[in-house]
Amino acid sequence: MKHTNLITNKCVKEIQQILETARSNAYRAVNFAMVKAYWEIGRIIVEEEQKGEKRAEYGIALINELSKKLTEEYGKGFTKTNLKYMRTFYQKFKKGHALRAELSWTHYRLFLRIEEENARQFYLNETINSNWSTRELDRQINSLLYERLALSKDKKGVLELAEKGQIIKNPEDLIKDPYVLEFLNLKENSKFQEKDVESLLIDNLKQFILELGKGFSFVSRQKRISIDNEHYYVDLVFYNYYLKCFVLIDLKIGKLTHKDIGQMDFYVRYFEKEIKSNDDNPTIGLILCSDKSKTMIKYTLLDESKQLFASKYKLYLPTEKELREEIEKRKEQIQINKKLGE
Repeated sequence: MKHTNLITNKCVKEIQQILETARSNAYRAVNFAMVKAYWEIGRIIVEEEQKGEKRAEYGIALINELSKKLTEEYGKGFTKTNLKYMRTFYQKFKKGHALRAELSWTHYRLFLRIEEENARQFYLNETINSNWSTRELDRQINSLLYERLALSKDKKGVLELAEKGQIIKNPEDLIKDPYVLEFLNLKENSKFQEKDVESLLIDNLKQFILELGKGFSFVSRQKRISIDNEHYYVDLVFYNYYLKCFVLIDLKIGKLTHKDIGQMDFYVRYFEKEIKSNDDNPTIGLILCSDKSKTMIKYTLLDESKQLFASKYKLYLPTEKELREEIEKRKEQIQINKKLGE
């Protein structure tokens, strides 16, 4: 007697899930074993170097000799460059028991590029909390995410950022300035319209949400608002589940105007009265513009409102120097605003 189709789809899927989980766990275990091995190799190199009378010369000779012997035995993974990484790995992560199984050797290699300890600790925590791939981590480091988030925080806030990663408590915690939209592949001086930027943001929604930050989920584009038979459209609507509120985004080509600010204020007020539920927190409005003036902010709702924000966006990944200059300008303005408010 033949037995056919005795195995149900559910049965097959359960077995597949078991095997995939086992493979994943095995890969993670092997990967972490190599991370720990590289840390131990780094430790041995550092301790051996400290025995040398002329450390610099002895260290170079030691690395060269180790690379030659290990490459002959184990292959390409033990170049002089990689051995130097292992040495630096031990030097910057002295507590071997604190190494994280969630992180690959490539993750740790990226952390080694970061000189400031607080920044390095922030990226480590955020990589684990947000499950960043190595590609996402590399992008966040290059865009100086830590520096942009730390911009308006005091010393206590910066320390908390390093120790815990990004904590979303207030609307200000969500906002960056500038936002970096290099993934759109738009040239800075090319001719394009706001609808072009909007379409590209939707096409690259995963990267845009990565740049927006934690807790964002997409709700709508060109959300229609109708009043007295007139229609208005909000470019992009998101919901942030950390703050439990809607986040409205309007895109502007060129310099920010008082009309743009008034329009966003209108959108936010409409959502407050007509869209959000009683369980939602106040709606946030964010205008992304290519340029804005300090004077425009000073004499408009942006200066006092805790729900309206305007940030510049950049269509290319700036150099570290450019971003740091932008950040320094923002720091100076924040200090001026604080003094004027005293």
